[in-house]
Amino acid sequence: MPELPEVETIVQGLRKEGLIGLKVKRALVYWERSLADHSSSSFSHRIVEQTIVDITRKGKFLVFSLDQDTLLVHLRMTGKFFVEDQGAAIHPHERIRLCLSDHRILRYEDQRKFGKWYLLSDPEEVLHKIGIEPLSRDFTLIAFKRLLENSNRQIKPFLLDQHYIAGLGNIYVDEALWEAKIHPLRSIQSLNEKEKALLHRAIILVLKKGVANSGTSLGAYRSNYLSVAGRRGSNQQDLKVFRREGLSCSRCNGIIKKIVVAQRGTHICPICQDAPITILT
Repeated sequence: MPELPEVETIVQGLRKEGLIGLKVKRALVYWERSLADHSSSSFSHRIVEQTIVDITRKGKFLVFSLDQDTLLVHLRMTGKFFVEDQGAAIHPHERIRLCLSDHRILRYEDQRKFGKWYLLSDPEEVLHKIGIEPLSRDFTLIAFKRLLENSNRQIKPFLLDQHYIAGLGNIYVDEALWEAKIHPLRSIQSLNEKEKALLHRAIILVLKKGVANSGTSLGAYRSNYLSVAGRRGSNQQDLKVFRREGLSCSRCNGIIKKIVVAQRGTHICPICQDAPITILT
């Protein structure tokens, strides 16, 4: 968390703030470990006077295309961005501040301190490890089936693996598997052609819904996901299984259950999503 819909919402928010075309006039680093590949001084020296040419996304990475380098930011659990006036006081969880040419600041906060910034001449040094974009034209059913070939992993850990499909995390994997009526412990080789098609459609559906709802905010505190404008997402109101244990399934009235899959809390409807035979015996 944040996952693809939350990161996409942040990208849209940054673009809406008019950051494209602005120069970085000063960089202040308050927590050097947020920098993956630079010291505070080398990062500040390198990024100053570079212009923001574009802001996009690759999986869970924000991609700031600069006129010389590329800045990649992975928010991890609690990273977030805000745009404010340059005189804004330092927030207790502020880790990096970029002072911009229009006298505003791009403030990066990260309470848990897990987020990472990469300033690179070639972003593929990091991004080459990232899999297919599930909201791109490349994510066809044929491409999805090709990813599944020759793998006998359980389906949930596979979907969480960013080497295959970029941007999926715990929330949207649980939601997609519920939508497709597939148990997260099913092996990939146990899926039939119809189930693969349903899962492909479900992944796109839940991600598009998440983007349309400006992401999922699971708590009311500032440490949880917020947009650039400081607003909570609304997708939590449309979740079907995630963090709904003990509540009724909206499809069959079964009781949502929480289990552990690949060391991750996982939410299922035990009626809609039949368990593999090996789990039942």
